[in-house]
Amino acid sequence: MPDPGPAPGSDHDGAPDGGADNGGGDGNRAYGHKPFRRARSHFADRITADGRDGWPVAAGRYRLVVSRACPWASRAVISRRLLGLEDALPMAVADPIQDDRSWRFTLDPDGRDPVLGIRFLGEAYRAREPGYSGGVSVPAIVDVPSGKLVTNDFQQITLDLATEWTALHRPGAPDLYPQQHRDEIDAVMDGVYRDVNNGVYRAGFATGQEEYEEAFGALFRRLDALSEHLSHRRYLVGDTLTEADIRLFTTLVRFDAVYHGHFKCNRFKLAEDPVLWAYAKDLFQTPGFGDTVDFHHIKQHYYRVHTGINPTGIVPLGPELSGWLTPHHREELGGRPFGDGTPPGPVPPAEEVPLPGRP
Repeated sequence: MPDPGPAPGSDHDGAPDGGADNGGGDGNRAYGHKPFRRARSHFADRITADGRDGWPVAAGRYRLVVSRACPWASRAVISRRLLGLEDALPMAVADPIQDDRSWRFTLDPDGRDPVLGIRFLGEAYRAREPGYSGGVSVPAIVDVPSGKLVTNDFQQITLDLATEWTALHRPGAPDLYPQQHRDEIDAVMDGVYRDVNNGVYRAGFATGQEEYEEAFGALFRRLDALSEHLSHRRYLVGDTLTEADIRLFTTLVRFDAVYHGHFKCNRFKLAEDPVLWAYAKDLFQTPGFGDTVDFHHIKQHYYRVHTGINPTGIVPLGPELSGWLTPHHREELGGRPFGDGTPPGPVPPAEEVPLPGRP
């Protein structure tokens, strides 16, 4: 997640979707007042089939901590569901409104995660590195027996879920990072990451007009190119869903609700681009995508936490969500969403997104 520093009120290595755990006095007010940059994850251990970093894949050993508000964490939520890892990798959902002590578990009884027994995600960071005072980000994977953070490497987590956790995938799980397409997937993801995933933040957290206009221009040039690319193909790479689609979706699904107004990315709304809107609706209506999205959490986080941008804390009532369920007609382009696999089953009851977070 992104970085003005790390600054008080920013997440790991400074991402605006995180929550500072350093007790900084300016807290969330820092958003929008410092130059934007995104740093590397501080804790980049990997959980692998062979356990080469000391963290072997094991069912039930780890806990995935996410916020449904955060696009970077939402990647992991979608991947986990598509691959059927719900039982193997239990999930904790943090309150979308974090404070200066980081993401907090105030959605749970007594304000504690019922498995880890902690009130703030920062406690797992300090269990891993005593005295740690940097940013605290989601997604994060915590080792349950020790209570220590394993990784907050949002770029690698989902790739490892797809390639290292295969022994625990559900029958019929799709191949989200197919070997034969990895070079193309990586190239597409690189441009999407730079200009779209990061681009909305560079625009929204710009501290000067020139900086804003540069990010704005790169964002919409990339969206135009993606619209053209997707005008004749259903998915970004090949004829099936891949990691590339997940990474683009998590920004697109937030675009009209947050980035268009809150981050001043307003050349057009997603719903005004026929191709991107149909593509995003197609994914939203695919099991594993829209059923993980909580628009209530998304708006509560951005509009109430980013007080440097939205000092009143007023949360807009729109946009209307029913459009996400209207026909998209993308199936006319062909494609096989899950390849030779099958859709995931129903959402576990404990993980269903409640109203008003869904259409």
